[in-house]
Amino acid sequence: MRSTFMGLETARRGMFTQQSALYTTGHNISNANTPGYTRQRINFSQTEPYPGAGLNRPQIPGQMGTGVEAGSVQRIREGFLDMQYRTESTKMGYYGAMSESLTKMEEIMNEPSENGLHSTLEKFWNAIQDLSSHTENTGARDVVAATGQMVADTLNYYYNSLTRVQEDIGSQINVKADEINAIVAQINTLNKQIASVEPHGYLPNDLYDQRDVLVDNLSKLVNIKVSKVIPNDYGNAQKIADGLYNIEIVQQDGKSFEPPIQLVPVTKEAGIKDVNKLEVEKSSDGFISSLKIGSETINDFSKLSGELAGLVKSFGYESGGEAKGVYPEMLDKLNKMTEAFAKEFNKIHREGFSLGADDPSGLDFFEYTAGNAAQSIKVKQEILDDSSKIAAGSASGASGDNGNAQLLADLRKKSFSSYESLSPEERANLNGSLDSYYSGLIGRLGVDSQSAQKDLRNSAILAASVEQNRQSVSAVSLDEEMTNMIKFQHAYNASARNITVVDEMLDKIINGMGVVGR
Repeated sequence: MRSTFMGLETARRGMFTQQSALYTTGHNISNANTPGYTRQRINFSQTEPYPGAGLNRPQIPGQMGTGVEAGSVQRIREGFLDMQYRTESTKMGYYGAMSESLTKMEEIMNEPSENGLHSTLEKFWNAIQDLSSHTENTGARDVVAATGQMVADTLNYYYNSLTRVQEDIGSQINVKADEINAIVAQINTLNKQIASVEPHGYLPNDLYDQRDVLVDNLSKLVNIKVSKVIPNDYGNAQKIADGLYNIEIVQQDGKSFEPPIQLVPVTKEAGIKDVNKLEVEKSSDGFISSLKIGSETINDFSKLSGELAGLVKSFGYESGGEAKGVYPEMLDKLNKMTEAFAKEFNKIHREGFSLGADDPSGLDFFEYTAGNAAQSIKVKQEILDDSSKIAAGSASGASGDNGNAQLLADLRKKSFSSYESLSPEERANLNGSLDSYYSGLIGRLGVDSQSAQKDLRNSAILAASVEQNRQSVSAVSLDEEMTNMIKFQHAYNASARNITVVDEMLDKIINGMGVVGR
C-alpha cells in the first residue's frame, strides 16, 4: 500500500529540481558576457518509480512515478566545431606571422618609390651616362661618385633594417615559446583540478571552460591535437565527463609525428604525467636548428604550422646545412647581387683610365667585405675625395675618351652570366641583369606578401564562420534564458501548488474523517 504522504515528496522533488534549473539559468545570465563561457543546462531525469520490483511489493495495478531529479549540470558544446575552429586558428596564426613579416619587408624595400633602390640605381646609371658625354666635367664626375654612394647607402639601409626586423622576430620566437610553456603548464594544472572533481560524479563545467580557452589560445601558436582521456582508475566519473586532455603537436596535415610528440601527456594507465617544455635550439650561425619538446626533437620545420612556425620560417632555420627562411634568403640574395655587381663594376673600372692619367687606373670604385657586401659596400674614399680618379677612359685619360664610362653604363643591361669577374658557380646563382634580377626580387616579394595576406583573410573568414556556428551552440542567449526562467518558475509554482493540493487532501483525512466519538 502506498504511503499517505507520498504526493508531498513528489512535489518537493519537483520544487527542488526546478529551483536548481533556475539557479543554473541565473548562472548563464550572469556569464552572458564572460569570454569563453559555455551555457549550461540541467539534465532532468525521472526518479525510480514506485513500487520497485520485489516479492514484497504492494499489489497495485502498476508502477507510479515518484517525481524528477537533477541528473547532472552539463555544458552545451559541440566538440567537432571546437576541432574546426582550432584548425583554422592554427592557419590564421601561421599566415598572420608570415603576412606581418613580409609586410615589414615590403615597407623596408619600399618599391616602387622615389627612395627605393631601383630609383637610386636609375640616377646612378644616368649619372654615368652623363659622364660618358662630358668626361672632363668635374660636376658630372662628382655626381657619379655621390650617386654611387647613394646606391651603397640604400643597400646598407636595406640590409641593416632587414637584420633589425629579423632580430625582433627572433625575440618574438622566444616570447612565443615561453607563452606556449606557460599555457601548457596552466592546462596541466586544470587537468589536475578536474581530476580531483570528476571521480566524485561531478562535472566541473567552469574548469572545462577555462581549459578550452587555453587550448584555443595554444592552437593559434602551434598545430595541436586534443584527445580526451578517462584514466582506468577514475572513481565514479559520469559517462558525459570530458575527462583529461592529452595534447600533442601534430604536422601541418594533422598527422602525428613518429613517435608522437606530447606537450601535455595523459594516459589511461598512468593518468597525468609531467608536461614537456618546448625549447628553441639555435645553430652556431644564430638560426633555429630545432625545437626540442621533452626528449623529442623537430628538425623539419616545413611540417609545422601555427604562429611559432610562421615566425621560425620568417626568422630563418637551418636545413641541410643551409639557412632557409624569408629574411635569410632575401639577405643572401641582396648580398650575392651586390657583390656580383660591385665585383664586375670594379673590374671594368680598374681597366679604365682616370682623367689625365697615362696608365690604367687599377683603382676599385666600390669597396666591400666579401660575403657581406650589401651591409659593407661603399664608394672608395679616394674617389669621393677626388672624382677625377673615376676611370672614364678606355685608352687614355684624355678628356674626350669615354670608352670605359660607356662600358660602365652598359653594365646596367649586362647579364650576370656575362660577368667576367664571376666564377661559374656565382653565375649559376644569378640570372638576368642587375635591374631585372632586382625587379624579380621585388616582384616575388610582392606576390608572396599578397598570397600570405589572401590566405590570412581566408583563414580569418573561415575561423569567424566556425566561431559563429560554435557560439550559436554554446553562447548564452538572453532571450532563451528568460524564456527558460519563466518556464522553470511556473513549474516551481505548479509543484508548490501540488503540495497545497496534497495538504488539503491530508487535512480532509486528518480533520474531516473519523468524527464519530468526538
